[in-house]
Amino acid sequence: MIKVLHIIKSLGRGGAEMLLQETLLHHDKNQYEFHYIYFLPWKDQMVEGIRTRGGIVQNFPAKNNIVIMLQAFKIVRYVRKHNIQLIHCHLPWAGFVGRLVHLLCKVPVVYTEHNKQERYHFITKTINRLTFNRQSAAVAVSADVATSIREHIHPRIPIHTILNGVAVESFRRNEAEGIALRNKLGIREDAVVIGTIAVFRFQKRLKEWITVFKKLHSVYPNVHGIIVGDGILKEEIMQHLHASGMEPFISMPGLQTEVKPWFSAMDIFMMSSVFEGLPIALLEAMSMECAVVSTDAGGVKEVIRDKEDGFLVPVDAWEQLHDPLSRLVNNKALIREYGMRARTRINDAFSLKVMVEQTEALYQSILKNK
Repeated sequence: MIKVLHIIKSLGRGGAEMLLQETLLHHDKNQYEFHYIYFLPWKDQMVEGIRTRGGIVQNFPAKNNIVIMLQAFKIVRYVRKHNIQLIHCHLPWAGFVGRLVHLLCKVPVVYTEHNKQERYHFITKTINRLTFNRQSAAVAVSADVATSIREHIHPRIPIHTILNGVAVESFRRNEAEGIALRNKLGIREDAVVIGTIAVFRFQKRLKEWITVFKKLHSVYPNVHGIIVGDGILKEEIMQHLHASGMEPFISMPGLQTEVKPWFSAMDIFMMSSVFEGLPIALLEAMSMECAVVSTDAGGVKEVIRDKEDGFLVPVDAWEQLHDPLSRLVNNKALIREYGMRARTRINDAFSLKVMVEQTEALYQSILKNK
């Protein structure tokens, strides 16, 4: 039995966190035992799901990044006690502490990079560059992310591109759930629902999302918006929503651990991000047959082939999201067509099963050569 320890800052409802939960269904449990350490106790929405799927979860409380680094010695004791053979870290601060653990106990460490280096804070980017080679290997979630690592860090360790995936067999559209949720929200039966699911961070540009929706609503009053999520910019976004006058037409239900009914309620999934790695919510929306309109941020353009699987506009021209949205709102048959195209794209190229197979092959290679 190979024991793998995942280290991540939180187990809230984010893309990387969701992947840790979903991949457990596909890993070979006869060969692997998975442990999880996270630091922010108030962000624990994925804990129950991971435990239900057989993961062993431990919280080492830390209120800030400095305290996270001080947990290295406790993690070393955990690694030795449980005979951990490989550590897999996700996102920068978990990566930093994982590299320190690697230095202290020599257990191989893999780090998954979910974002482009140029998007990090100067301090985070600098520490990442200075410590990056003090691990066994790195995984980039998209070719765009891999290019960013090579250009900004010039790594001496192997960089493997393993595309994020989604469990297509479970992320299936359920029309009955979608209709029930729309009725609960008081959405008109003939409405076209445009939605998104996101952590409320600046990169998602949710105020711009609301601005695009408002312009569309002024022409097509039958549209309704749904923004699912929470985060540090919640108050700012709520104030913008109020000022826009769109409160009656955009539902904001907050953080939702079970997102499938929300995808089923959406006809169109819109993203206005300024940058992305390879967003899990996008893959889930496509698997759930939502037609997609998005900026071409980061790995998004590796998933969506413009006008083939969905519609893309340049990051700096987010106002142009209005044009493909108008085309879709005018033609519900086209929405259904692009929803089917989106699911086909995910099924063919972004299966979670393939992602897990590639990850396990990397684990085997590292352990063989350590």
